[in-house]
Amino acid sequence: MARQVELFWDAGSTNSYFALKLIPPLVARHGAQLILRPFNLGYVFRHHNYTLMDEPTAKLANRKRDLKRWAQRYGLPFRMPDVFPIKTSVAMRGAIAMRRWSRELEFVDALLRAYWEQNDHRIAELDHLAEIAARLGVASDDFVAETESDAVRQVLIDSTNEGLDRGVFGAPTTVVDGELYWGKDRLEFIEDALR
Repeated sequence: MARQVELFWDAGSTNSYFALKLIPPLVARHGAQLILRPFNLGYVFRHHNYTLMDEPTAKLANRKRDLKRWAQRYGLPFRMPDVFPIKTSVAMRGAIAMRRWSRELEFVDALLRAYWEQNDHRIAELDHLAEIAARLGVASDDFVAETESDAVRQVLIDSTNEGLDRGVFGAPTTVVDGELYWGKDRLEFIEDALR
């Protein structure tokens, strides 16, 4: 049985963008199975009484420069969107819904491209997500019904709470054999764990 690599992510997380671009090929190289675990950072921030943009100006400025370095290093067309932050719960529910059609990772990739590469904050809107799903071959009405279902809503709640119970405090967090690796810059440790 293939080893599992769990990735707790949020569509509105800059670092989740990079992790979701860089970790899937790493996992594939080692014949492991990637399990996506949506992790609602908005809820988590409230849970920990943390305000995203309430940090020193110098840290925020450095973070933007560092993100540019990562994009340049890996040849990714990342850009900070004009509208940031956004609510992402519906986008993550959409990703969960796409499991029904075995299109979760493709959908997540489309979300990330739209928001972090094409400056499209409409990933917070169900109608726009339905358009993305349709481009992936899933009927809009079916996608909307699944995304809005109580079952899918509960999966997001459970996934987030499970992460908190397991010590996940931010996204991205990767878990290999019970060991947590927080952030996008733990790729070498993840690769070592999979060797």
